[in-house]
Amino acid sequence: MITNPLLAPWTTPFGVPPFDLILPEHFGPAFDQGMAEQVAEIAAIGADPTRENFANTVEALERSGRTLDRVRSVFFNLVSSQATDAYQAIERDYAPRLARHRADIALNPALFARISMLLDRRASLGLDAARDRLLVRLHAGLVRSGAALDAAGRDRMAAISTRLAVLHTQFGQNVLADETEWQLVLAEADLTGLPDFARAAARESARERGVEGWVITLSRSSIEPFLVFSTRRDLREVAWRAWVARGLGARDNTALIKDILALRAERAQLLGHEDFAAWRLADNMARNAAAASDLLHQVWAPAKRRAAVERAELEALAGHPIAAWDWRHYAEIARRARHDIDESLTKPYFPLEGMLAAVFDTAQRLFGVRFVERPDIPVYHPDVRAFDMQDEAGAHRGVFLLDSFARAGKRSGAWMSSYRVGHGLADDSAPGPVTPIVVNNNNIAKSSPALLSFDEARTLFHEFGHALHGLLSTAHHPSQSGTAVLADFVEFPSQVLEHWLEVPEILRTHARHHESGEPLPEDLLRRLLAARQDGQGFASVEFVSSALIDLALHTHPDPQGLDVVRFEEEFLGEIGMPEAIGLRHRPAHFQHLFAGGGYAAGYYAYMWAEVLDADAFEAFEEAGDPFDPALAAKLKVIYQAGDTRDPMDLYVDFRGRPPSVQALLRNRGLAET
Repeated sequence: MITNPLLAPWTTPFGVPPFDLILPEHFGPAFDQGMAEQVAEIAAIGADPTRENFANTVEALERSGRTLDRVRSVFFNLVSSQATDAYQAIERDYAPRLARHRADIALNPALFARISMLLDRRASLGLDAARDRLLVRLHAGLVRSGAALDAAGRDRMAAISTRLAVLHTQFGQNVLADETEWQLVLAEADLTGLPDFARAAARESARERGVEGWVITLSRSSIEPFLVFSTRRDLREVAWRAWVARGLGARDNTALIKDILALRAERAQLLGHEDFAAWRLADNMARNAAAASDLLHQVWAPAKRRAAVERAELEALAGHPIAAWDWRHYAEIARRARHDIDESLTKPYFPLEGMLAAVFDTAQRLFGVRFVERPDIPVYHPDVRAFDMQDEAGAHRGVFLLDSFARAGKRSGAWMSSYRVGHGLADDSAPGPVTPIVVNNNNIAKSSPALLSFDEARTLFHEFGHALHGLLSTAHHPSQSGTAVLADFVEFPSQVLEHWLEVPEILRTHARHHESGEPLPEDLLRRLLAARQDGQGFASVEFVSSALIDLALHTHPDPQGLDVVRFEEEFLGEIGMPEAIGLRHRPAHFQHLFAGGGYAAGYYAYMWAEVLDADAFEAFEEAGDPFDPALAAKLKVIYQAGDTRDPMDLYVDFRGRPPSVQALLRNRGLAET
């Protein structure tokens, strides 16, 4: 009998999935068995004749579905990073089944009754603060899922969840197909303006696709340098139009958007909320759409004023009106003129290896952990590297996987995910604390050596901040572990770590020329940091407009009657969107919103968290030491806590007061505008 490796014990180092043994055909049977096991486990909890208590109800629920959890985590990580036809077929098949399975658990009447009775006796249970929060939030989560509705309402909620899983999957696969299929093939005469690193990356893309010459793809690491450096305005326009048209061609996502929005609105209204944004934000730090919108508008007006100044400067430089495919190009020329700096000067000092050393050094100096590469740990692709995270005593605390490079079939962007969350809830299969397995995915253009822009180095720090949030967690229960926090707090640990990239001490140590090993020259370092607020009008407008349209879509009174393209055009007119700046994410390819629900009515969270991260790093600046031990220890508590405490309480304990939006405006250079 052939053993399914997804269901067999994993004897690999630290229990990492045995990727070399796993085949697509293993997932169907493993999903089926995992769901069947959890159905039986949930039934046993509901039928338990013993009076409900925290152990036999809440912790029994926390222990349930462990087979399914590990199968699901392996599958969805793989389908994001190497979406073969076989994996995508499985995703289309099982995404709705898994959604229905999750809904059936959340809507299980017997389970909800036990948890409700437990909540009624909450004051007499003697729970510590973390367990009390777990109980309260578990009950609230079930109510938000529809468990308190009548039978017809529960049935409709389950049907909505199942249908949304189908639509989310189709949306994401459409965008990935558009990104994978499109290419701009260049001859040598078309390379004018492109620096050596961009040419090398385009040559590597051509080689991977079996094409002669050079290729620009819709991976951000490919198309953005092309828009910045190419002097061929006609080709920049071709590339830009393809970039913004994802999800609008033969695979038109606008019909999917209407269906998704309508189903989300129906779900919210079934639960007594006016619209989906009201439902979503009720469980966030913002609490309501008005608070999120207010923050965004505090940035919107100064960002537009700053962008108008930037545009006037660029048009004077260009000698003609600036179009969307021109802005990045002339902004780079202006930055070069103002600071005598460009990526061709800085990239040689930012090899991937040096920046990886920088994030590891930052983590060690702040939090006392170190990362040791382990070639014996299995990986799912030759590009992936594996590291053992160890504490000050050298004890193993987690596994960090790094998947750095763009490739066909890999989702665009950058993200962190977990193959296993860390926790201390033991059972027969895990008799001791379970250590986390975390992966960072980036989409850096593959070349030898891989050289990063300053923005790409910032993204490396950002995603590593998410990784540390998962790796440092000390939460006892899985559902409180790591990044399982309120949606508008999850970006704080990632965004605050970005600030250490700009610490001169880190740059002097790790920004070294990839050939000579010479450190970044002091004058170049000074000019690089002086230029960090250049273009913040453009960047702020590009982001805030996307966050505003997210809220507008999720508060629309008639989503099923929406003409998505016309709505986008009219909305941008209403908010006074500057010409020649496009949305960072147009709705038809806005995967944060429509390839899943994680950031739906929540894209504002990046800016909400920036209020926190800008204010937090100012504490280190006030202390005069970016590695101040007392502040670092307080910051580590936030990374360790997961969802065991209210996030604002955690922040106030760190800072001594609530955050101020003025720190964000100073950070973006908008405070004086």
